[in-house]
Amino acid sequence: MADNVVHVENLSKHYPPDIKAVDGVSFSIPSGVVFSLLGPNGAGKTTVVEILEGLRTPTSGTALIFGTDASKDYAKLRDRVGILPQNFEPFDMLKPSEAIEYWASLYDMRIAKKEVKELLESVGLYERRNSMSKKLSGGEKRKLGIALSLVNNPELLFLDEPTTGLDPKARRDLWKLIDGIRGRGTTVVLTTHYLDEAEKLADDVAIMHKGKIIVRGKPADLVSKYSKMTVVVLVGAGKEGLSEMMRRGIPATEENGDVLVPVSDPAEMRIVLAKLASIQLKVKDMYTRRQTLEDVFLNVVGAKMDEGVLGQ
Repeated sequence: MADNVVHVENLSKHYPPDIKAVDGVSFSIPSGVVFSLLGPNGAGKTTVVEILEGLRTPTSGTALIFGTDASKDYAKLRDRVGILPQNFEPFDMLKPSEAIEYWASLYDMRIAKKEVKELLESVGLYERRNSMSKKLSGGEKRKLGIALSLVNNPELLFLDEPTTGLDPKARRDLWKLIDGIRGRGTTVVLTTHYLDEAEKLADDVAIMHKGKIIVRGKPADLVSKYSKMTVVVLVGAGKEGLSEMMRRGIPATEENGDVLVPVSDPAEMRIVLAKLASIQLKVKDMYTRRQTLEDVFLNVVGAKMDEGVLGQ
């Protein structure tokens, strides 16, 4: 435990009459990794993070950062932690450079013009330094939020849903930025409902559902354990194709008109492809798809997730 930046044990947060926002969560985070709490809206991710940020008091359990109880003595941690909250809004009437200077003053820090420039350059906002923050795009506002969270050069950074609602390019820009922060040795706690985001960025993923962590591990390990490694997709084969697979004893499922044939052992792929090629089927295309965290999530939760909302 002493070597971990964060240590959470049997953490719970309950609200009357019987809401269990967080229900007995435990995990530890070593230094220098990106740890992702992944799950749908209402899973309890933000509540866990806000307890660690000293914003909420747990009903029970332990939440330690650098060995200090975050809910009782967060003042000791303030200079070592950076935070980008879920609903961050920048200071509309300040320029990005002014916002950084103001934020540094809250830490009783003197920040030189050179340091402001370097910080804005690190998040790709230097060319926008003289624009009013209210005129920044959604992605630029999130970049400014990250810049502010890095003002005190934190050892631990909390990013709560940093890319929600952004367009694909803005999301990729922030992914690159977060990966660079991890490369500097900063420990990052990332909450997200984007499965591809967690798979791309995180060294360690904990899937939360209904206040509990239901599975945890490295993304590749979770894919290996909870899903087939590869799927052969028969595009447009439909129910007729599925019936033909079942008649021949080939495990398969049908999804949106496509037939999916899982292959658990990559060494068997050639054999499976040969079998499929020998079957006379009307297909528009055939390709292989490596399964991802999306498949893991579907298998362990029993539903798909779109923009943080579980499917029926």
